[in-house]
Amino acid sequence: MNITVVKVGGAIVEDEAQLRQLIRDFKNIEGPKILVHGGGRRATKVAAQLGIESQMIGGRRVTDAAMLEVVTMVYGGLVNKHIVALLQAEGVNAVGLTGADMNILRSHKRPLKKMNVEGEERMIDFGFVGDVDYADGNTLAMLLEQGIIPVVAPLTHDGKGNMLNTNADTMASETAKAIAQEHDVTLIFSFEKRGVLSNPDDDNSVIPLITPELFERYKADGTISGGMLPKIENAINALNAGVKKVVITLASAINGTDGTVIKL
Repeated sequence: MNITVVKVGGAIVEDEAQLRQLIRDFKNIEGPKILVHGGGRRATKVAAQLGIESQMIGGRRVTDAAMLEVVTMVYGGLVNKHIVALLQAEGVNAVGLTGADMNILRSHKRPLKKMNVEGEERMIDFGFVGDVDYADGNTLAMLLEQGIIPVVAPLTHDGKGNMLNTNADTMASETAKAIAQEHDVTLIFSFEKRGVLSNPDDDNSVIPLITPELFERYKADGTISGGMLPKIENAINALNAGVKKVVITLASAINGTDGTVIKL
């Protein structure tokens, strides 16, 4: 099968008009497909309403016990089921899943990690954040063969009864990698920008092509930073694992040829 994995970012999820358009565009992608969603902005908003402070380091969310409850509710409930309902309204038979459902993605709690934070080397505890150990491409392919579209929330489990918050770009990458063992896979990271920008304030400054060598250069000079770093890291990892094509593009362009192509 030729399978498309689309990841939609939190800003699109937060905007109802853009989300509905994304759903219509996603429906029109030919062939079997999987939708992986974020929801970080909604989680931050709900956490603030509950008096829980959000902390981000290197583009990734620090998840203590209270925040784990928030992201489980928001990602696995509010956001996931809303997307599934919108797909059903478009005649797309979808099922909402976390990594725990059907054991599709299992992970371990991230150990302490040394990171450079504002020029200082620190050991960071990300809390209840999962680093993926295993993704079940066969089960996902089985659903696709039955005409069922998986909608995957950015939550995994550790096999010991614990849920773990997991970066949505990582979820998309690991899902694509698992399926790529047996099928041809295109991975699309869609969000509110036209691609990876050399100037964040200029929507027309799209970098058309990024290779691992260019990525290191852009990372070193600060052209690429923050949440874009893990996105491109996951894109490169996916290509190394057999994914045929990776594109970072505007949510409304997932059926087109615009955006940033990641190549080895």
